[in-house]
This record gives sequence, structure tokens and C-alpha cells, in this order.
Amino acid sequence: SGHAHNDARSGARVSDLNRQAQLAVSQNVEYVTILIGANDACTSSESTMTTVAAFESRFRTAMTTLDSGLPRARIFVASIPDIKRLWFIGKDSFAARTAWYLGSICQSMLANPQSTASADVARRDRVQQRVVDFNAVLARVCGEYTQCQFDGNAVFSYPFTLSLVSKWDYFHPNTAGQTVLADVTYRAGFGW
Repeated sequence: SGHAHNDARSGARVSDLNRQAQLAVSQNVEYVTILIGANDACTSSESTMTTVAAFESRFRTAMTTLDSGLPRARIFVASIPDIKRLWFIGKDSFAARTAWYLGSICQSMLANPQSTASADVARRDRVQQRVVDFNAVLARVCGEYTQCQFDGNAVFSYPFTLSLVSKWDYFHPNTAGQTVLADVTYRAGFGW
């Protein structure tokens, strides 16, 4: 009969995670779920993505905060979704392309969505690699703590469809997508 707190902030990057971790410590929680990193790869351009080194440093800082402030709390870390899959399932949708363009959404990956030019293909691959590298950081750092469990890339590997994405921005999950995300993370979690 505990209380639930949502300390997440829309659009947050890993640079905000330690503030969220400090808040969780002040709330004396027993369980923490972390889903961070999509906004570190999904930026206005490839050059503004968070570096892997900075991502690791900031994630490690937040994990240290949680470990020292909540030594008995369990921590579940979800992988970053496959944003290249989002590009792939949305690139042929006029509505998705329009939303991505008008909203300047995840331009590091979603700019020029129908282009097959080698520069665009290579950019998408580099952004995808950044997500893969971020997920490797999440797995490795989480693995250093006995109370932390990574999802084994369950979220990243889930083959989501456009029907699970919001029609407002074609980026965030809609209600059905949130339900799938909850199910995927529950099955990859602690198994209570």
C-alpha cells in the first residue's frame, strides 16, 4: 500500500536523470523504473546528440545517487526503443512525415525520411549505432549493481507498428503503445 511517484519529465535527457534520482531518494521509494536516452539520440541534428561518454557519465552519476540514497531499492532499466524502426515504419506515411517535419521531431534520425541518398542512409545508421551504444551503457552500468535489472533490450527489440504510435507526433506511443510498453517491460522486469 505504498505511494507511486512519477518523476519523469517529457523531453528529458540523461542530463536530467540525476535530478530525478535525487527526487526518488527524497521520496524514499522501494522501486525505480528508468527509461532514458531516446531524447539523447533524437535531437535536432546528428551533431547535437549526447556523446556516449557523456551519456555513461551522467547515467553512472544517477545510479550512484540511487545506490547510495536507496541501497535497498530495486532499479529496473528499460532499453531505448529502436528509433530507426520508427523511421522505417513511418517513412511512407504522409501524416508521419508531415508531423516529423512540422514538429521538428527527432531530426537526427527522421530528417529527409524518404531519401535514399548515401549521406542520409549513413546518418540514420550512425544515429542507430548511438542508440545501440547507449543501450550497451545502460546494460553494463546497471549490471554493476546487484539491485539493478536491465531489460535485455526487450524494448529495443520489440517490433512495434505505426498503430502503436501517437497520431499527434508519430513519435511517442499512444494508449495502445503505452500498454504494449508496460507489458514488454513487465515481462522483462523482476517477475514479482
